[in-house]
Amino acid sequence: MTLEELEKKVRVLEDIEAIKKLKARYSRACDDNYNPETLGKMFTEDAVWDGGEAFGVHRGRKAIKEFFANVSKGLTFALHYPIAPDITVEGDKAYGKWYIWMTGTQDGTKAFWSGGFYEDEYVKAGGKWLFSRVKATLLFLTPYEEGWAKKPFMD
Repeated sequence: MTLEELEKKVRVLEDIEAIKKLKARYSRACDDNYNPETLGKMFTEDAVWDGGEAFGVHRGRKAIKEFFANVSKGLTFALHYPIAPDITVEGDKAYGKWYIWMTGTQDGTKAFWSGGFYEDEYVKAGGKWLFSRVKATLLFLTPYEEGWAKKPFMD
């Protein structure tokens, strides 16, 4: 292996770790009452956040910040657990798939379980990784008391 090949491998590994840290900061900001200012800084200006039927599609940093500012009115508590990252780096672009496990509270009174996966796209700008696209696919969003076997999706 040449020095150049070794340097490239190290750079890719450093990029993967930086992307993992980005996702960890994203999760902490979501768990901090969906902090819109902190979350907004993690997205490119033209980013897309796609939450499917449950949460809609939001295009652009401004719309994404507005979504997060409003979502905390209904989701009053959340703990995000993104796990099993599968990240591919291609220069200044990268792609990631993660499983998501989340517990939370809706409207301050209804505990729920949620699970599914994220499909992310990232861009490295100014030496810093940002989200250019986040797609959250929920396999269930179910009341705590009933669980996903009895009721896969809440009302």
